[in-house]
Amino acid sequence: MLNAIKMLGLGIIGMIIFAVIGITIFLYTSPQFGGKPSKEEIVKFEETGHYNKGKFQNLIETSMDMSFSNFTGMVKDMIKGNPNTEPKFELPVIHIDSINIDTTHENRLIWFGHSAFLLQMDGQNILIDPMLGDCPSPHPLVGRKRYNKELAIEIDELPQIDAIIISHDHYDHLDYSSIKELKDKTAHFFVPLGVGAHLRSWGVKDEKIEELDWWNEITLANIQFVFAPSRHFSGRGIADISSTLWGSWVIIGSKQKVYFSGDGGYGTHFKEIGEKYGPFDFAMMECGQYNKRWSEIHMFPEQTAQAAYDVKARIMMPIHWGAFTLSLHDWNDPVKRVIKKANELEVPITVPMIGQSISLDKVSAQIEEWWLKEKAL
Repeated sequence: MLNAIKMLGLGIIGMIIFAVIGITIFLYTSPQFGGKPSKEEIVKFEETGHYNKGKFQNLIETSMDMSFSNFTGMVKDMIKGNPNTEPKFELPVIHIDSINIDTTHENRLIWFGHSAFLLQMDGQNILIDPMLGDCPSPHPLVGRKRYNKELAIEIDELPQIDAIIISHDHYDHLDYSSIKELKDKTAHFFVPLGVGAHLRSWGVKDEKIEELDWWNEITLANIQFVFAPSRHFSGRGIADISSTLWGSWVIIGSKQKVYFSGDGGYGTHFKEIGEKYGPFDFAMMECGQYNKRWSEIHMFPEQTAQAAYDVKARIMMPIHWGAFTLSLHDWNDPVKRVIKKANELEVPITVPMIGQSISLDKVSAQIEEWWLKEKAL
């Protein structure tokens, strides 16, 4: 009996050691985690004024409270669960005709769910945070899959891409598998400081990459791109939190101005962006994956509507929902709450279906409540 117990104990220890070795190898060898900025790049980061002790800093003090009480409370909530964190029906998706995409002369946006878009403006094809993979995590075993099995359009059916813009390097915004498929059909990558290291490690040619600091501007075919601040953080591994920059995007074409908020908590930067570059004809505003424990890095829906008002959006659209579950709230709670607040603030709002074309030339407020089961079926 004693020998059997010893053997069992040794077996358990062996499995633990094997698991630790396996996880360690994965953490240090998986390409999903991306690359690291060079020492020369870090010297440049330190000259920005918002990089200190190996980390980028927000404009205002920002806390991610992971105290023991908060952590245990979150674990309890996760164990308790919420049966409504994912839809119980297949969401309606408009499948896109690749020929129509390739031949359009209209200025428009197409939403792929969450924060991913195709922007067609002034004859240019621009992808915004193209997370088109199945799972926003370094491995499917540690993440929940996309709600819908099919995308509105597959990557290989997309036209040649003139530019990809990235807000930050989290898995639900910067996807390894998507970039690998897109890198050879994309001419330019406009990304925050430090994110270029990820792209280079994934085979993107250095001459295609432009890294920007807050308030930096770059022009492509008469379209002006401005990388603006947000209140968030970054990181893809356990030891690289905030080692790359994060932010939002101002996009100014010949006819329209568009704002893409990226991720982040509410702050005074929205008014500053609105004063510098607004009003915006269309604003895509983060609205989802919030929790009281991380309220300073993700907005509640009511704050989303206020932020749209602050940037002087003529029409706003809630994003960062409709594709993945990354928090504990009901999956459609964001859209219901933000519509109510937007109406109070008299900010016109539109909520298109995934894959639906949003004309920037004649955009209007539109709400069809497709996120309700009785409406979707």
